[in-house]
Amino acid sequence: MRNRLALRTPTPLLAAAGAALAALALTACDSGTGTKDEGAARHTPAASVSAGAPSTDAHTQQGSTGSTAHGIQTSAGTHRATGGTQGTHASGGTGGSKSSGNPWDPKNRVLCNGSNTKVTAQVLSRPLNHMMLTVKNTGSKYCDLTYYPVLRFDGMQWAPGADESTQPQAVTTLAPGESGYAGVLLSAADGSGDGGQTGHKLTVHFQGMTPNSDGGATANVTLPSKGVYYDSSLKVTYWVTDPSDIASW
Repeated sequence: MRNRLALRTPTPLLAAAGAALAALALTACDSGTGTKDEGAARHTPAASVSAGAPSTDAHTQQGSTGSTAHGIQTSAGTHRATGGTQGTHASGGTGGSKSSGNPWDPKNRVLCNGSNTKVTAQVLSRPLNHMMLTVKNTGSKYCDLTYYPVLRFDGMQWAPGADESTQPQAVTTLAPGESGYAGVLLSAADGSGDGGQTGHKLTVHFQGMTPNSDGGATANVTLPSKGVYYDSSLKVTYWVTDPSDIASW
């Protein structure tokens, strides 16, 4: 009987110990420790990385802005890229449009025609049977002399062609006050031309941005009182900026 009592005695103690352990476990869960603490410990290094290397957060938060996120990551590169962008914008974008002296700004360029130029004609002694047209820009904007002049003497029903070998590499552009030139072969020196006659009135037509298109107002040019003789050899040069090109044609 004593032996049975001795064996049963520890049972309440074990039960009490188990209850105590269970109580401790419940207390730990209720107090917010354990798993929650481990989560906070894992988050702490992430916060530290975010503060030390903002590029990670920058890509996450600024992803929709594209280059902005990369700019935060490498600020030195961003400054260089931004500077280049601003420079391009100033020279070719809005800055160029605001520059009234920029001849390449479309706002400052128009077609040269009878409304913004003065056209004169001069018969040359050399080369023989040649005349030179001078067009002076009397307007306030740069103007383009496109292609070549289209001439009409009196009531002439045809227009002379151009010598293609005289075509310049770029359109002749005149600043206000500047002049452009074109040569006119009036007749064949050897008399081989047909239908020779004397012209007393000359009208100069200007071309637009495409060949044979209307470039605007025409110009009536004063000729010598005795007129000028021309025949079927009548031909013109393209507009150029150097009068010596006409003298050597």
